[in-house]
Amino acid sequence: MSTRPTVYVHPSQLQIGVYVCLDLGWMDHPFTMSHFRIKSEEQLAQLRQLKLERVRIDPERSTQSPKPLANAATTPPDTPSSAAYTDHELSAELIAKRERIAKLKAQRLALVQCEKRYLDAARTINNISRHLLAQPQECLTQASDLVEQLASSLLQDQDIAIHLMSDKVMGEDVYYHSLNVAMLAMMTGRALQLSATELQELGMGGLFHDIGKTRIPHKVLIKADKPNKAEADFLQMHVAYGLEIAHKVHLPEPILRLIGQHHEYMDGSGYPKGLKAPAIDRLSRILGAVNAYDNLCNPVQAIHALTPHEALSLMFSQQRGRWDADVLSLLIHTLGVYPPGTVVRLNNDSLGMVVSVNPAKPIKPQVMIYDAATPRDEAIILDLAEEEELSISKALRPAQLPSAIYDYLSPRTRITYFFDGKGTRAGAGA
Repeated sequence: MSTRPTVYVHPSQLQIGVYVCLDLGWMDHPFTMSHFRIKSEEQLAQLRQLKLERVRIDPERSTQSPKPLANAATTPPDTPSSAAYTDHELSAELIAKRERIAKLKAQRLALVQCEKRYLDAARTINNISRHLLAQPQECLTQASDLVEQLASSLLQDQDIAIHLMSDKVMGEDVYYHSLNVAMLAMMTGRALQLSATELQELGMGGLFHDIGKTRIPHKVLIKADKPNKAEADFLQMHVAYGLEIAHKVHLPEPILRLIGQHHEYMDGSGYPKGLKAPAIDRLSRILGAVNAYDNLCNPVQAIHALTPHEALSLMFSQQRGRWDADVLSLLIHTLGVYPPGTVVRLNNDSLGMVVSVNPAKPIKPQVMIYDAATPRDEAIILDLAEEEELSISKALRPAQLPSAIYDYLSPRTRITYFFDGKGTRAGAGA
């Protein structure tokens, strides 16, 4: 816990380089953040417009000391004053900020609708998995309709955002894993400019790639310890079991190939056949990389989970030989350097969590910011694409956060995504 003393100064003492900490609600001042180092005369003028009787500062983060008081008899009062803005005195900056707040409310509503579509899709996959053998034709039609709708949205919408889903919308592991893999594989395929047919094949492969795990005993699937040789061999049998089920329900050849190759690696170290680069299907290379990423973020035991940023870093730095270089590059570009779910520190020392990323702006995601003065359900979400002076300086493990900040940001124990585009915003359900 910080032991730094609380320091207040009169507004007349402020100058460029002083780090200020505004004890105001986020709606009551025109600045992007409540804590910042003064960088311009314009910011000084805006601070004076707030008509505060005193301002809290942080000397340790200041690059300049406050000016001496013009009149030694003038001392800061014991209690801070509220901002003295009235509606007719609002600055253009504060008006713009309130417009941004209205935009945030619209974004939150869109995210709620996105989560509903995600939950609808997960329920569809749940139903398909439970009834595939008994009602194969009906289930394959449901799967095809879902994938066709996702592919259509991806191809029609240029403006796509990938959102982190809240924990409350998660279902059983196999369903959200299949949906994650299908969705991210199709997003990566879109970046590779695949055709509509290829995207649909990729999506179907994502939905059914682990169908063989329904024949693996649950206690083997969820075992906490590292599996022994016999158990590992048994787990690998899910590929063969998946192909048996796929043949039985008459899945087409491209989907069979995806099921059979989703654990094959470019360097030949995968299974079941140890195929190398030339023999691995192009779509299988995409599905395999995405499947590995999701398994790193969402292992059976959550304690072993990597953060999204760590997972991509590991795949790039230590496993690069396993993946098609173009696929890995575009997966990273699609998810961003700091994928949704990554806890980050900004260059102004604010802490937050990435909640959305637009593949067109991979290093400028939307970040939910910790601000003790703002209720969590009204949390500030900054679009770094619109904040020229702000950037991510570092990714953090959630365990590094103080408990109050951890509770506020609520890092996900399971990482799940869904995409949102203009077509889905217009009301297309999953």
